[in-house]
Amino acid sequence: MILKSQVEWALHCCAILASVPPGRYLSTKALAEFHGLPKEYLSKALQSLSQAGIVETTLGPSGGYRLARPPSEVNFLQIVEAVEGKASTFVCTNIRANNPCRPAGFCDDKPCAVARVMWQADAAWRGTLEKVWLSDLVDTLTDEVPDDIWKGTYDWVVKRAG
Repeated sequence: MILKSQVEWALHCCAILASVPPGRYLSTKALAEFHGLPKEYLSKALQSLSQAGIVETTLGPSGGYRLARPPSEVNFLQIVEAVEGKASTFVCTNIRANNPCRPAGFCDDKPCAVARVMWQADAAWRGTLEKVWLSDLVDTLTDEVPDDIWKGTYDWVVKRAG
């Protein structure tokens, strides 16, 4: 399975937006600059997050994005599904029906074993993402990112937040 690059972008942007002070916003331009991404493409990912209610946006010179909910109320699955959609990562087209050894009119009474395994894997993947909150990511970053880089990042964000 290959996810759109916008999924990675959205997850990283949400991590940065978690540090935006209350009542302030970070522009698409600033988020694109921070991550070294094309602003026009990043904008699509941010719009998807906005439509899903994960971020809120405002227009104007100090406009941009901020989280619509606390980081403890936003999980990875919500972010991934905002960008990718909620459809299963596996679509069964029932190619087993093409088996030339099957009798004419044979009717299966349950999905095939391949589909069942793939749907189970999809559910497990989604279940894992659903258990990881944006606040968990912030805690991990706080532990793993050196203090000077963490503080520098926070200062960078606050300086640009409108």
